[in-house]
Amino acid sequence: MEIESMAANTALIRAREGGGGKHKGRSKRWKELLQFPHINQCAELESSIERDYYSLCVEQPIGKALFQLYCETKSELKCCMDFLNATEEHEVIPPEKWKSYGNEIITKYLNTESPQFVQEIPDKHRKICKQKLEQDISYSLFSDCKIALHEYLSGEPFKDYQKSMYFDRFLQWKMVERYPVTRNSFREYRVLGKGGFGEVCACQSRASGKMYACKKLEKKRIKKQKAEILALNEKQILEKVNSRFVVSLAYAYETKEALCLVLTIMNGGDLKFHIYKMGILGFGKDRVQFYAAQVLCGLYHLHQNNVIYRDLKPENILLDDNGHIRISDLGLSIIIKEGELVRGRVGTAGYMAPEVISNRYYDNSVDWWGLGCLIYEMTAAALPFRGRNERLHRKEHDKRVLETKESYGVRFTANTKDICQALLAKNPEERLGCCAGGVTDIKNHVFFKDINFRRLEAGMLPPPFVPNPKAVYCQDVVDIDQFSTVKGINLDVNDEDFYTKFNTGSMAIPWQNEMIETECFKDLNKFGSKNTRTSDLDRLIQVGQSPKSHPKSTRQQQSNSKPSLIGKIFKRHHRNGPTDQKNKPTRKSTDELRVNLLETQEDSL
Repeated sequence: MEIESMAANTALIRAREGGGGKHKGRSKRWKELLQFPHINQCAELESSIERDYYSLCVEQPIGKALFQLYCETKSELKCCMDFLNATEEHEVIPPEKWKSYGNEIITKYLNTESPQFVQEIPDKHRKICKQKLEQDISYSLFSDCKIALHEYLSGEPFKDYQKSMYFDRFLQWKMVERYPVTRNSFREYRVLGKGGFGEVCACQSRASGKMYACKKLEKKRIKKQKAEILALNEKQILEKVNSRFVVSLAYAYETKEALCLVLTIMNGGDLKFHIYKMGILGFGKDRVQFYAAQVLCGLYHLHQNNVIYRDLKPENILLDDNGHIRISDLGLSIIIKEGELVRGRVGTAGYMAPEVISNRYYDNSVDWWGLGCLIYEMTAAALPFRGRNERLHRKEHDKRVLETKESYGVRFTANTKDICQALLAKNPEERLGCCAGGVTDIKNHVFFKDINFRRLEAGMLPPPFVPNPKAVYCQDVVDIDQFSTVKGINLDVNDEDFYTKFNTGSMAIPWQNEMIETECFKDLNKFGSKNTRTSDLDRLIQVGQSPKSHPKSTRQQQSNSKPSLIGKIFKRHHRNGPTDQKNKPTRKSTDELRVNLLETQEDSL
């Protein structure tokens, strides 16, 4: 291995391990990067934020945590939250414990003589729970109770919460979430691979220490290929889908040269690498079954959001540190309306369904075909209609897909063969997953009989393979081809509208998860003694003019290179100087100047 690659890999592994320092990979000034504004500086956000209970108290992780903290200060509400937490746990415990734990929950929270009795749940729902427990155990045992309880909490408790210091703290977190995002918000490490419009490299949030992958879309390359709609489409789909089986978009920002998508980093490499480059070709049944089940869940979550993936193949399925997989590269995906069909030869040769090849209209049937191809390839280390290392002209391959039957060798068990045949049915109307039962038909197939999908979707099933944390599962840096320089393309003001739509900063749910997972929330979310307001939450304290919250569409002026020492000194002495009014819409606010000053002064770990 070249010295350059060894150095790049060593730096990446060290960063993944937290940098070896007491800050866990965070900047030395991480608290300043995440500093709360005074509550009186949140007035604009407070007046404009949508007061929706489910969004603020259920869906957003920090909002949910703060609402729970508020409820714990009220004895009657604490019982409600304890009940909801217990029912969430009940949904993912092993089947053999369903009845005993369900009975425990009923005795503790639905028994009128219990000190933790939840009186807000109607009598009829309590009776139904008891009947279900006696007659038939199911995952929906407490569903009616949970709905009723959330309806209660969304009333007076939610109104009172909005008058509390806990909601004020949520507003502060939302303001921090909206701080400007630039290239200086991250440390950058080695290139991991190439996308269609630029490099993909590893990066690390300076504020939290969390590792990500940064997918760079070169502006001139996008413009040359007239791919603005394609690039924006991928970004909007990633923004829309929140699934543990699809890579998450955490940030979107721009530099002078590129548009950047900061995504979930998957350190375990892609399935193609593991199928063909890790010794024995292909996987055993348990590993095939586990990966197929997670891909199935990811595809279903995309379909729930009316997204057809259209490019399922092993190199687009990535493993994380723990051996779980996520679907990546949504560049060819499309959002459709309910019941709508689309047409077009889109995808990768070898994985396209017959209806795509024949240029017929289709829906998500093409993704179930792709799942069949994936299960086949993971098992046989070859595609269904092309032998390993066999070179075929496209027309010949298309003919095989349309006219011939796939063959099955000794590595296929009866169940694996059966699900492949069902998913690779040439007529989409006969294909597994395309009939009335939909995804449920696939989950109920005997091939998945050992998979508890509830526990799988909760991330509680142990993967059959865990990547080596000391390994880098990608090509050496020197073996990754560099992009050529794009010539003859100039960027102008007509491109600004597109960049504005793209440059939206932090994504709410991934960012809040980052704060919780890296314990930044735990370290910063402090209140006064005996649960009193801290000075930054004291509304009686007069502060200067409230800074405007940074709208998601605000473009930020980007630096092209790291400032010199003279430049840092100059910036330090002039950061509060006058701003050119002509360029005001693209200038940084006082908050952003403060953030950038901290970033440029920082030493790398």
